[in-house]
Amino acid sequence: MTILIVDNDMDDVLFFRDALAEIDPGIQSMMAFNGIEALQKLETAGTKPDFIFLDLNMPKMDGKQCLKHLKNNPLFQPIPVIIYSTNGRPEDKEEMLALGAASYVVKPNRFQLLKSEIQAVLDGHRITTAPNRQS
Repeated sequence: MTILIVDNDMDDVLFFRDALAEIDPGIQSMMAFNGIEALQKLETAGTKPDFIFLDLNMPKMDGKQCLKHLKNNPLFQPIPVIIYSTNGRPEDKEEMLALGAASYVVKPNRFQLLKSEIQAVLDGHRITTAPNRQS
């Protein structure tokens, strides 16, 4: 399994990668620090990721813009995109789900909670298909 993590905060990326390593050491991770870099990596990667965890607030191209590009490209449409942000505003969650995000996860500040959130997504328990579903 391969996961693309798109986040401009290196501490959050390292925290996320540590959680992945504890969940399953066989999970491969790719990193991008903004939406533009993420799209470039996806265009040139030999293998497409199984999941994309995408932060909302980033420089150059934010998560919302990146999500729109991903869902408008037939090559990337099937990849579940999980919005992963410190922003927990319900209206943002509804908008991202309406734009095609598979789920919206508020970044937990504790390692065990992060592992639980990631594991739930990987197990398919947090995939949301409609904007009005609470997770």
